[in-house]
Amino acid sequence: MNNAGATEVFQPLQPDDPPLVAGYRLAARLGAGGMGRVYLSHTQGGRPVAIKVVRPELADNPAFRRRFRREIAAARRVRGAYTAELIDADADGVPPWLATLYVPGPSLTEAVARRGPLPVPAVLWLMAGVAEALQAIHDAGIVHRDLKPSNVLLAADGPRVIDFGISLASDVTSHTTTGAAIGTPSFMAPEQASAGELTPATDVFALGQTAAFAALGEPLYGDGPAVSVLYRIVNDEPDLSLLPEQLRPLLARCLATDPEERVTPAELVEWCRQRLGGDADAGGGPAVWREIAGPKVTVPPPVPNPTQGYTLPSVGWPQSTVPAPQPAWPRPPMPLNPEERRTRRRRVALIATASVAAGALLLTGLTWTAMNAVNGLRDWSAAASSTPSPKASAQSSASSSAATPASEAGGRTPEASLPSSTTPKPPQAVPYPGQWLDRENSLDLKKAAPRKDRKGDIRFDCKEAGCELESDTSTMVLWYGDPGVSFEDCRDLLAGADSRRGGHRRIPLAATAAGSEICVKHPSGDIALFLIDVKSTALPEIGFVMADMTVWPAT
Repeated sequence: MNNAGATEVFQPLQPDDPPLVAGYRLAARLGAGGMGRVYLSHTQGGRPVAIKVVRPELADNPAFRRRFRREIAAARRVRGAYTAELIDADADGVPPWLATLYVPGPSLTEAVARRGPLPVPAVLWLMAGVAEALQAIHDAGIVHRDLKPSNVLLAADGPRVIDFGISLASDVTSHTTTGAAIGTPSFMAPEQASAGELTPATDVFALGQTAAFAALGEPLYGDGPAVSVLYRIVNDEPDLSLLPEQLRPLLARCLATDPEERVTPAELVEWCRQRLGGDADAGGGPAVWREIAGPKVTVPPPVPNPTQGYTLPSVGWPQSTVPAPQPAWPRPPMPLNPEERRTRRRRVALIATASVAAGALLLTGLTWTAMNAVNGLRDWSAAASSTPSPKASAQSSASSSAATPASEAGGRTPEASLPSSTTPKPPQAVPYPGQWLDRENSLDLKKAAPRKDRKGDIRFDCKEAGCELESDTSTMVLWYGDPGVSFEDCRDLLAGADSRRGGHRRIPLAATAAGSEICVKHPSGDIALFLIDVKSTALPEIGFVMADMTVWPAT
């Protein structure tokens, strides 16, 4: 997956590119790799993601899909500061695909090609970051198998390791035979080149080669035919004499022929921190990376959903005769933003209220006319009778009192009819983006923080009937109106929900999609909006929901 730092990496979609992958609208093509094509997209909250779509010849292989499914399940568990997290995937899709967080920065390959070998401090920061990423990957039970400079991206705050967890799935291709070596020849370990057993130490060897490339500007074992490079890796000792002297002891331990003699990722991190000295404790890495990563990347904006576009009415709206400038990135008409949607809803509500009021006035006039006729008939009947009944007298008295205007009754107006001098302001909204829910954690709504147990207010669960959000404490109601729910929308919607009937403790996720909005009310009075960014329920055992949450605390 190649997330380069130059803006030209964002290539326009071609006629054979899909505009949509599993609900993700594609904004640009990022490149292609051994498994398929890579595209730029965004979550519903606007966060950039890289979508990798598997090649058809791989997708048609049942063995590939089985391995891909297992590796996706393992990769979901990787949570590291120096990894590009896998956030969504479908091994059974047509075609299979996966989505990772997009890293706005060049690969190590591109950075070295642009500026040449990296200085020693940058190589130390690089090795420490990649080693920490390997710790997270290995803790999830994964061996990367294809760590190399093009799979290390240089963000402004440090390196990111990508494509972990899918190299094993790539093992099964129409070109693979039993005993064949899988990986990139120049960065393989000896046991990998000879089709031996792969362990976490295999990735350490690849890290040593990657660091040597960063320091030298070329592969440590040279170039040439793959068979020649692999022969040198298996049979020759690496020549470390061209490397900076400060790096030679560590790289020698990374590149030991015997996997048992190689340094561990944890030892590697500590070694680098000792050599960096005070810079490591002072957090000097970002300054190094800003220089190496180059100019900040401008990521193309999300592609709007065409179904959310609108057409201006023909009456009452000024029409400009000056053509609007065309954007550099072609896209459908922009949809209404949340504030515009709320303004439109208020305008429609005012029109509807005015219409109702007019109808009420007309109905009142008709009723008044009918009452006059009835009162006239009652007066005629009272005059024809010599002795009116007590009931008729009481009705006449009540009618007279009801017909007396307030101005004639001393000018007093009931307090309930007085308008309020001030309209209470809604509470301040507090955003909590990127909330993750799966079958092993829960969400504490009052603290707006995930819990590592199932005792929180909102939980994700999957049963025979399907996956759902559930709560034992809070009321949840799915919003079916226009997107862009406000505090007032949620407050009014929740006011009509009766949680005691048990109908608002569960939200079936089959009724939701990316962009769905759920209003939630905590017993404390806090109101929250739960906006689904990503929903993955195709495989319940590894299902999850990622959402952006906004909380309006009770005053």
